[in-house]
Amino acid sequence: MALIKKPGTTKGISTNASQSDAGADPQGTAAPGAGARVVAPVMQPGVILQGRYVIEGTLGIGGMSVVYRGRDLRFKDVVRPCAIKEMYQSAPDSNTRLLNLKNFEREAGLLATLQHPAIPKVFDFFEENGRVYLILELIHGKDLETVLSEAGGPLPEDRVARWAVQLCEVLAYLHRQKPEPIVFRDMKPSNVMVTSDDRIVLIDFGIARSLVRTRGTVIGTEGYSPPEQYKGIAEPQSDLYALGATLHHLLTASDPRTETPFTFHERPLRQLNPQISPEFAAVIEKALSYDMKNRWASAEEMRLALLQTPTLRTHSSGVATAGKVAALRFSNVPTTELIWRFVCEDEVRSSPCVSNGMVFVGCYDTNLYAVDAGRGEFRWKYATEGGISSSPAVWNDIVVVGSEDGAVYACDIRRGVLRWTFRTGKPVRSSPRVLDRVIFIGSDDQHFYAIDGLRGAQIWKYRTWMPIRSSGCIAGESVYFGGGDGFVYALSIKNGGVRWKQRTQQAVISSPAFAENMVIVGSMDNTLYALDSEGGWPVWKFRTNHYVNSSPCVFGTRVFVGGVDGNLYAVELKNGKLAWKYDTGSQITSSPRVDQGRVYFGAADGCVYCLDAAHGTLIWRYETQGPVVSSPAISEGVVYIGSLDHALYALRA
Repeated sequence: MALIKKPGTTKGISTNASQSDAGADPQGTAAPGAGARVVAPVMQPGVILQGRYVIEGTLGIGGMSVVYRGRDLRFKDVVRPCAIKEMYQSAPDSNTRLLNLKNFEREAGLLATLQHPAIPKVFDFFEENGRVYLILELIHGKDLETVLSEAGGPLPEDRVARWAVQLCEVLAYLHRQKPEPIVFRDMKPSNVMVTSDDRIVLIDFGIARSLVRTRGTVIGTEGYSPPEQYKGIAEPQSDLYALGATLHHLLTASDPRTETPFTFHERPLRQLNPQISPEFAAVIEKALSYDMKNRWASAEEMRLALLQTPTLRTHSSGVATAGKVAALRFSNVPTTELIWRFVCEDEVRSSPCVSNGMVFVGCYDTNLYAVDAGRGEFRWKYATEGGISSSPAVWNDIVVVGSEDGAVYACDIRRGVLRWTFRTGKPVRSSPRVLDRVIFIGSDDQHFYAIDGLRGAQIWKYRTWMPIRSSGCIAGESVYFGGGDGFVYALSIKNGGVRWKQRTQQAVISSPAFAENMVIVGSMDNTLYALDSEGGWPVWKFRTNHYVNSSPCVFGTRVFVGGVDGNLYAVELKNGKLAWKYDTGSQITSSPRVDQGRVYFGAADGCVYCLDAAHGTLIWRYETQGPVVSSPAISEGVVYIGSLDHALYALRA
């Protein structure tokens, strides 16, 4: 393999061009693992692999691979993007190529078992026409090298600190794997993506290394790699050195690839950037110790040390702070009893509905499932033609749900037999709401529909100007919902006439709640709104630090809602003042539910949380194996919730 030299690189160092060089498209979308640029044959848009994956464009070209932006054609009329990584078989003989393929298959299989929000999902791999392909989750955002380049100087300490904690969390996850720890081996800014909500994702696990025979030892990237990796040794503490080097680069804009290796002690952080706090600098410089024994013992130990720095530690009383909450993670946190776990064939994004002793939930494997609420036993499933993220609703003896195939389905609750289908023009990700025999639901075709529940026939529809993924809230003579066009709408339930519409500054995915003649709803403009139900004018606004895609829940005198900034907020219904907040350290798009003085919700860290509704203190936390975007349903002391680990959980409340 021909190595591409960068400033300071030497023979035997595996180098990758940054995403800004090789893996970013004009829309700011990047794929895992684009490497150094070489001349290579590139497939043109329109090529279909395995009869399933269509090439839409090239994201990056590397020394061992080409990364394409693609789309999975498994579902009709559903755009499901993916990254398609094509890897070369350069070995000259067939036996070596076969061995390489087996090694790749083993490593791809290992990565496919990993479930963490900071690790791209591996969907598929195969060999076709002498090339090996890996299908991965497409990550939208920028790599940290690009972010640093665009900033034109050192990045703010508080932002880097938040990234550092997330990176420690994902390294701790990798290092805990059994039977052996997984060592990332190549931590550097160009291998770390940051999404629009400031979430960190690792993007190159070096799968292609098993496909190429090279001279010497693959030891990562000079400047970031620790001394022991030059000797072929890679331990968990090796990743901590590379993490320290990455943080040093971000905080000083001093590129370690242009410096003599292992000379960070000659370039102290505060000498290059006096604005860095001494405590934060000390944590990073310990990770950069030449001797592994002098570094942090584990990524978890480093994470806890970071959380104790003034940058991340807060002192407010009466509020569950980031430091308090994060310090609990991976330690002796109270949990709850798992009653049962029902495994589906794909991600469970839908929120469950409990009725007649059964739990109904949609799944991205295209099925609507009916599961026995007490024992978790399968009862029936109905297959649609698209993934289901819509949450089902029960009316009389039917269960209704939307599908990404563009249809709304009504099935018999006892046997799962189809009663009727209502077709819209685009995917249906909104969830149905029912009043008497009328079903209200939005569609990506920009319409909000009223459907006859007996016949599945349209009663009326209302046109907006962007997809509708918010679900309706019915109160009095009106149905309220949000639109992708940034408006909150109030329509007459009788004829769909507009009573009022109120503009926010961004799209509204959150579904409204109604209380005290107010419509409470979140917006992607980082605000929770309380709007007058008659006129639509704002009664109060509550600002968060990021999008509010979670749907609010009103209980007593408070409104509970999750934020993409990681906080679960309790806000006073009367005036919009903060009562308390609880920081999970991970985005919350799950919508909270309150029962018996406790508030339940899921988070992207894979956990289901139970808090005291009065004070925001943690009662228990249950960890699943994937992010939890589903919202809980509570019935008879049991919490039902789905996870992206493909499972539906029943937990003791």
